[in-house]
Amino acid sequence: MFDVVTFGEAMIRLVPPHFQRLEQTTSLDVQIGGGELNVAVGVARLGLKSTWVSRLPKNALGRLLENRVRQAGVDVSELIWAKDGRLGLYFVEFGAAPRPSSVLYDRAYSAISAIQPGEVDWKRVFTGAKWCHTSGITPALSDSTAAVTLEALQAAKRAGATVSYDLNYRGKLWSPDKAQAVQEPLMQYVDVLITTEEDSGVVFKIKAEGKTDARGFAEVSAESYKDVARRLQEKFHFKAVAITLRENPLVWRNTWTAIAYADGKFYDDVKYELEIVDRIGGGDSFSAGFIYGVLAKKTYEAGVRYGNAFSALKHTNPGDFNWSTLAEVESLLKGASLRVAR
Repeated sequence: MFDVVTFGEAMIRLVPPHFQRLEQTTSLDVQIGGGELNVAVGVARLGLKSTWVSRLPKNALGRLLENRVRQAGVDVSELIWAKDGRLGLYFVEFGAAPRPSSVLYDRAYSAISAIQPGEVDWKRVFTGAKWCHTSGITPALSDSTAAVTLEALQAAKRAGATVSYDLNYRGKLWSPDKAQAVQEPLMQYVDVLITTEEDSGVVFKIKAEGKTDARGFAEVSAESYKDVARRLQEKFHFKAVAITLRENPLVWRNTWTAIAYADGKFYDDVKYELEIVDRIGGGDSFSAGFIYGVLAKKTYEAGVRYGNAFSALKHTNPGDFNWSTLAEVESLLKGASLRVAR
């Protein structure tokens, strides 16, 4: 019996050291990560019991990933082992202003992209589960992963679990039109939509209104984002909509905050000034903290505050996973000092 069930792909992440480009490097740092797995790890770090459902190749790379997942405190009993397919890879080149960081995917024909409806016993997986989480990355992988995503969401609703969905649009995986056509029918099973200031505009054509500055960058007010949340809720009848808001004037200095709309009320929080070590997985950490706040503290306000703080802390450690603790999150919520902790 699990508090949180997540479903999706994970990959091996390979990064050249010391800001090198892929063309010049002679070594690569090996990590693992993937949106839904990052969420399963995050809620486990905060004290919830989580399992991650996926399909892995039965080889050394699959076992490497399984071992890292188990080490991070996530249950691996629902993994499907496949004789076919491969484990996806992704490469990260960390940039510095004016060159942005970039990601190169090598994930075609991954084992999970061949998953089929009926392959997962969702009724068993969701027995006693409180929450289900997946994202827009999963149905983007193939027609069959889209079908299994639908299967999972339907099973979660039958089991009485709350369903959260991170829109997580990836332009390298599918077009905006395909993303909209596939995902709009899924939204009837979603209780909590988590999205960004950009993705709802790309996928659902619901955009924040604002003017552009001299450089061509959008200047959008917080009220415009609240309007987006309200319009999403009105269109799809979600119980809650959460929107994360990032400003990135420099690659390694960002600001981060979030809002949520639920029960006719808006919930917001402080804006964190970030000195970034690694931003990948920041949105997933918000999802994890939000889920924890709602499940453990029973309010959407707590969801926003815990999600915002947990995500801010994620930016301070390398890799996709968030190695922060619940004590660190609650210390930050109380206004922790930046002095050396002794």
